[in-house]
Amino acid sequence: MTDWIGAAEAAERLGIKPASLYSYVSRGVLTPRRGPDGRASLFDDAQVAALARRGRPRRPRGSAELVIESELTEISGDRLRFRGHDVIAMATSRSFEEVAGLLWTGALGDAAAEGPWRATGEAIAAGTAAQAALPADTYPLERLQVIVPAVAATDRLRLHLDRPAVIAAARSLIAAMVDCLPPAAPGVAPAEDSIAGRLAPKLGRRPPSAGLIAALRAALVLLADHELAASTLAARVAASVRADPYAVVATGLGAMSGALHGGASLGAEVLLLSAAHPADAPRVVGELLRRGERIPGLGHFVYQAGDPRAVLLLDLIRQAAPDSGRLAVAEAVLAEASRRALPAPNIEFALAALSAVAEMIPGAGEVVFAVARTAGWLAHALEEYARATPIRPRGVYTGRPAVT
Repeated sequence: MTDWIGAAEAAERLGIKPASLYSYVSRGVLTPRRGPDGRASLFDDAQVAALARRGRPRRPRGSAELVIESELTEISGDRLRFRGHDVIAMATSRSFEEVAGLLWTGALGDAAAEGPWRATGEAIAAGTAAQAALPADTYPLERLQVIVPAVAATDRLRLHLDRPAVIAAARSLIAAMVDCLPPAAPGVAPAEDSIAGRLAPKLGRRPPSAGLIAALRAALVLLADHELAASTLAARVAASVRADPYAVVATGLGAMSGALHGGASLGAEVLLLSAAHPADAPRVVGELLRRGERIPGLGHFVYQAGDPRAVLLLDLIRQAAPDSGRLAVAEAVLAEASRRALPAPNIEFALAALSAVAEMIPGAGEVVFAVARTAGWLAHALEEYARATPIRPRGVYTGRPAVT
């Protein structure tokens, strides 16, 4: 019979800090299980003893790993959970507002009872005016990068960092990010007063169907957090030195705009636009491969067997618009990728497919990602505000020796 010990005892036996213990977990050196309370991790006594006898596992030369304990998101195999709740299930049963509340408070509330999220009139005026000064062809993510600091300037209490104040600022900020964007189709009223309902006419050139609104709502839930992705780590570092919530989000927006992160959906949008018809898919994919370029929207560092978020979102798009010509193009690209044994689609490809089918403006996927992930960035900020300890990684100097 296996004996199970707590994390503190396991770390003590190995002569390491608890944070290092969880780095062993992330690298597959130790395999924990949940304790009776569903929260604390337990470790196999024999596995710990064997590791102690062998000594600490060595990292490959040049590797670096920063481990931060968090109660927010768990990624295990192809399962994604927020505070123990399955995200794939919540994407079709809960609103974005409810899931954001779960990340911030630990409890699933009733979004309808709380009422729609709103920003102040002063915040809307400032954010709208700031982004209106940009050129007409500015991508919507770049508009958000201007809206956020403009809205911040209207909040005189933004440095008040207790939990209720940060949550109130989070709701107001996300509402402002959506409401300050110019409409893609002037005169089209929101289908509903939720964040998803108000975001749809900011991005789509035509009124979306109920099915596509549901797909957009699911996308917001699926993207609300993803453990310590690059933008989230950047946001946590900012929060750890007491940057205000708006500065935390501005930091996250800067990091997620990279082509290897949230900006990847723009590359996938361009890929799908390159094929006018399904028959063009082999040519489009083949040209990228001949140039030695990666196919945007395929493969994921975390999900080796396929991104479950993409699977769900693509299924919702198929249900909402089964006869869409743009969906047929996306399916043809996936078929060609599969024929060539390329990786499975990720969430950025699914976002690009949603954008194409719903006739959204260029860069729409980045905005869906940014609005959704703002909830996660601020949840991580709340954890850092409670810790009161700056995140300060150490560097390893590899330059020339000291000159004497």
